[in-house]
Amino acid sequence: MEIPHHVLNDGREIPAIGFGTYPLTGQECIDAVASAIEVGYRLIDTAVNYGNEEEVGEAVRRSGVPRDELFVTSKLPGRHHAYDDAIRSTKESLQRLGLDHLDLHLIHWPNPSRGLYPEAWRALVDLQREGLVRSLGVSNFTGEHLRRVIDETGVTPAVNQVELHPWFPQQEMRKTHLELGVVTESWSPLGKRQAPFDEPPVAAAARTHGVTPGQVVLRWQVQVGALPIPKSATPARQRENLDVFGFELTEDEVSAITGLGRPDGRLFGGDPDTHEEM
Repeated sequence: MEIPHHVLNDGREIPAIGFGTYPLTGQECIDAVASAIEVGYRLIDTAVNYGNEEEVGEAVRRSGVPRDELFVTSKLPGRHHAYDDAIRSTKESLQRLGLDHLDLHLIHWPNPSRGLYPEAWRALVDLQREGLVRSLGVSNFTGEHLRRVIDETGVTPAVNQVELHPWFPQQEMRKTHLELGVVTESWSPLGKRQAPFDEPPVAAAARTHGVTPGQVVLRWQVQVGALPIPKSATPARQRENLDVFGFELTEDEVSAITGLGRPDGRLFGGDPDTHEEM
């Protein structure tokens, strides 16, 4: 199926939906990623802290899909924010993946109490100049974090990957991204175990459009301007998650699903101002 693209602020294109790999590891990860590529995914998302870069790289090689047709993302962990550590960490990611470049590299969490994320950002900017990273982004950054790295380097992240699902629709953060020219990417786009599939706005839209509740939520993601990266190890579910471009929710349906948002809607309390991961 034909997958639309977002145009990043660096002029490159990124698929409008991707495949998440957390917490897949081992043979299950290789099989799942290979299957995802086979059914049509071209954006694959991994991270150092997922512990599965080698498996993702193996699946990419097994797929037989030309490298320039795939968009591989990884993420820099908090323990590698110092400039030299960030350079080394990125090169180690490439070695584990067996690739000569990353299409997108993200700072996984800002870890503001350490205050090293601008240093990590400068390292990514230099890695981009070397050609080891094509596009640069961040994950779990607030507007304050984004503006700091922009002010200090003059380089705006192309992507900010944040928690975003119907329980936590991130309306203010999405507005900030629009103002800055940053693509919103959604982790846990379905809400994981708390997925709102039985909620009336989701269930009603699924009946109306003859699709599954999961497809409704992913279509909602697309229509609010976000780029979801759902994870599934099941080929049938992978195909279903990808098939969200053949129908359109009404404005009322989108608004009703957004209305499910809660002040405490985060899945585990991952506030970027306080939550830190090394």
